Amino acid sequence: MSAMSNVEGIELLTLSHDRLRAVVAGVPEGAWSAPTPCSEWTVAQVLNHARLDQQAYGAAVTGAGWPEADPFHPADALEADAATELDKVLTGVAGVYADLPADAEEVATPLGPLPPRVAAAAAAMDAAVHAWDIAVATGQASPLDDDLAGGVRLAADRLADHLRDAFGVFAAARKVPEGAGRAEALLAFLGRDPHWTAAGS
Repeated sequence: MSAMSNVEGIELLTLSHDRLRAVVAGVPEGAWSAPTPCSEWTVAQVLNHARLDQQAYGAAVTGAGWPEADPFHPADALEADAATELDKVLTGVAGVYADLPADAEEVATPLGPLPPRVAAAAAAMDAAVHAWDIAVATGQASPLDDDLAGGVRLAADRLADHLRDAFGVFAAARKVPEGAGRAEALLAFLGRDPHWTAAGS
């Protein structure tokens, strides 16, 4: 059976994974305990949460390889190299999605069955937003540009309210700043302060 024809979804997932990898690689030494826009979570905890979330997206499709810990109670640190462990998970998830049948109407996800494009966008949104969390917490440039934000908005519009209600993943939506671009609008919609800084946390 041929691979998934949803090129947009696969490209979006790959892009968000690449941005997350780059941000993790750029975390300065000693910054893993820094505060983040995720209330009460450090950089290390956000990374581990993102890693476990992505692992769950892959496991939901294959039925195997579920996270070894609760993503909502992430560890403070990994025993192994954080970037290496993250890369293993992201590579595996991307492979699972690339191998989906071209005629798949639904994909199993941790949030229930979703159309392939929405499922890929949901996994991409998770990676992209947590890449932003880590970047702003460690003084890096935002990895969430308007193109990436526009791509994952498909998932945000469909799933954000459910994630808020069921898991408390996102805070209440904020007012979108006047003149905001797609990235700022997405962050505000997901309850993030687009202008968050560690100093103001």
